[in-house]
Amino acid sequence: MTRVLGIDVGGTKVAIGVSAADGPALSAHVRLDTGPDTLARALAAARALDGAPAAVGFSTCGVIRDGVVRLAPNVPGWEGLELPRLLQEAYGATPVAIDNDVNAAAAAELRWGALRGASTGVYLNLGTGLAAALVVDGRVVPGAHGAAGEIGYLQVTPGEPAFADGRVPLEERVSGGALAARGAALLGRPITAAELLGGGQARALVDEALRTLAMSVANLCVVLDPERLVIGGGMMGAAELILPRLTAEIGRAVPFPPEVRPARFADDAPLLGALALARAAVA
Repeated sequence: MTRVLGIDVGGTKVAIGVSAADGPALSAHVRLDTGPDTLARALAAARALDGAPAAVGFSTCGVIRDGVVRLAPNVPGWEGLELPRLLQEAYGATPVAIDNDVNAAAAAELRWGALRGASTGVYLNLGTGLAAALVVDGRVVPGAHGAAGEIGYLQVTPGEPAFADGRVPLEERVSGGALAARGAALLGRPITAAELLGGGQARALVDEALRTLAMSVANLCVVLDPERLVIGGGMMGAAELILPRLTAEIGRAVPFPPEVRPARFADDAPLLGALALARAAVA
């Protein structure tokens, strides 16, 4: 089996891996912190792992629009980066496939995980941020501007501050980062989303966030009519709390409720997604 290379650039780290088989297994991998010269350091580390891969998959925070990275303010120098051009210059004739991190994670679930065999589906990522990937005809749908599934921008209250005001309404209420910030303000001390979800602290805040999340995901399922909803991300450490709430609301609100499953890949999902993109590029 040919060797492919995957690179995942997130808000705090870069993960790079090589796979020699069509499956979610790494034959070699390395991690770096994001920071100054993230791309140059990532490409140097990737060349050290494999200087001549059959294909490269690249997973990135933000989205690619008009040849540049957008909606990625957390990585220094990443917003506005001409990533497709720079990767083409780095790898020449080697196929390079690029997508955002949530779409890449969905690609891994489609190829090897909980979305395998699904024609129409949703991959929901509950982590520090909030986003989804939409699957139609067995493929991740990018949208007209590469931003399909960016549900963090959904409004919860009509007329509230939204994207044009520099806000991310739904994400600011229900993501892991939002829960941590809101919990800390309420309790007067630092606290993580995992602590809030796993304990009895700020229960009203958690209940309100889960109700809002469940409503929003149910509305998404009404629109897309998926056969399967797969949920991943760091917040799924509290799956026993989250899954029943979402499943119940979907069953109540959606005419034809999808099957709800936890994602197969809890760790390194975007990196495995980058490898799935690379493997598809080889094919």
